[in-house]
Amino acid sequence: MYTRIRASVLLLGAVALLSGCLAVQPVLPAPPRPEVPGAALAPGTPVRQGGDLVMGLSSEPDRLDPTTSSSLYTRYVMSSICEKLYDIDAAGTVVPQLATALPVIGAGGRTVDITVRDGVRFADGTPLDAAAVVTTLRRHLTLPDSSRRSELGPVTGIAATGPRTVRISYARPFAPLTASLADRAGMIMSPAALARPGVEFSADPVCVGPFRFAERVPQTSITVVRDPLYYAAHEVHLDSITYRIMNDTAIRAANLRSGDVDVADTISPQDVDALARERDVRVLQIPSLGYQAMTVNVGNTAGTGNPPGRIDTPLATDPRVRRALALSVDRTVLVNAVFNNWYEPACSPVPPGSTFATPASDACPPYDPAAARALLEQAGVALPYRVTMKVSNSPDTLRLAQALQAAVAQGGFAITIEPVEYSTLLDVQDRGDFDLLQLGWSGRVDPHGNIASFLTTGAGNNYSGYSNPAVDELIRRAAATIDPAARAALYGQVVTQVQRDNPIIYLYRQRNLTAHAADVAGVQTFADGVVRLSRAAFLEQGAG
Repeated sequence: MYTRIRASVLLLGAVALLSGCLAVQPVLPAPPRPEVPGAALAPGTPVRQGGDLVMGLSSEPDRLDPTTSSSLYTRYVMSSICEKLYDIDAAGTVVPQLATALPVIGAGGRTVDITVRDGVRFADGTPLDAAAVVTTLRRHLTLPDSSRRSELGPVTGIAATGPRTVRISYARPFAPLTASLADRAGMIMSPAALARPGVEFSADPVCVGPFRFAERVPQTSITVVRDPLYYAAHEVHLDSITYRIMNDTAIRAANLRSGDVDVADTISPQDVDALARERDVRVLQIPSLGYQAMTVNVGNTAGTGNPPGRIDTPLATDPRVRRALALSVDRTVLVNAVFNNWYEPACSPVPPGSTFATPASDACPPYDPAAARALLEQAGVALPYRVTMKVSNSPDTLRLAQALQAAVAQGGFAITIEPVEYSTLLDVQDRGDFDLLQLGWSGRVDPHGNIASFLTTGAGNNYSGYSNPAVDELIRRAAATIDPAARAALYGQVVTQVQRDNPIIYLYRQRNLTAHAADVAGVQTFADGVVRLSRAAFLEQGAG
């Protein structure tokens, strides 16, 4: 019932981006892209105990708080210091982590019982028990700026039914729960740390993990150090991991080649082929569960999580204008032009290889600039229709924005690009301080995690301020449906309606591209986009 991702990519052509114009060359088959997620350390691997690993991180994480964070890069850091009740493995299957087994479902799906590990302590020495789990989950539900509330579903109660057993009660079944608990909603925080007077959890996060938080230098780095209290400390080899912020992909690649960093995330498609030929570099790559998109602000006037308001622009109020924008994007040409065949077009939040994919969720709006211009004329707007798009200031994103700018001109749009630093862009997105914005989502193993929080009225990640009662009801029914085929059909209906309303215009799906030095082993990248370093180690000299 869990998501699987196809290993193949679309066969796309080579395209050049020259002087702001898209020059299409003959369509050529893409080379094979076999998945390389990395591998766990094999028993007997000759590794060196200790060492300080440095990862070049492409953007600065936001708050180191599982309840409120929304950045993929925060998940990188948190994966080493905050374990979850569940995790996914390399195949995308949900497996226990801090829990001892998958949940026990009762009362027709309205109760969920979870047993947590025995003998586990947080980094501050506080024991992990059922009460600690209850404290974290209740915080997710009650903290005013929580981004996790919708991920937990229609909870009616959370209680410890024993020293190590937790029961979550529901008004109706909630099928995505286990998958939700395999991400930030399942990261359990020390109740003692949460209760510290005058100390924000994000400033000094305390969880269960192979490493514990040590230091953050804003805009520069985050350092974590080995936690001797960790229940599997014998499996941890490194002394520390430093996540060094390096926004420029070319700088990350250069630092990897020079040995100044040992691992680099989000390798640019412009660099990956050359890096893969380097003798002292290993490249990992796997398809993504997520998407990149343009978000249209149709009603986010008071910040996410609040009731939508009215924005008096044609883009916000008239679905014909948004439909025209969607019709102006040739996704295949866009992917070829900017990403050298490494990425694939995407038109919905449901990955095409998912158990929950259907023809409806795989369907793409056509590329039809003539129809786009006709819709704009029907809407009575002056051509070209001018709109500002806020984007992150990374080189690849700016290339994408310039390609979009050139592409949609044929459909009657004139986009002004406004670059913003990534962590600032996350705040802009939350506040609704934009008309059009380009960002993405790293993806979740259950499509509820790609859909509900973004498209349900008032949800924590509903950056567009979108509200459609019919979509709300479809999402609610899908989450309460246990049968995968029935859930898939409901998600297909969601996609069909969202493609009429276009609060989010889906563009493409990345491949997760990570590179590391050949003398480092145990680095893994899974389809959820997180680079896992907790069991990594430096190889003994001469090994590998």
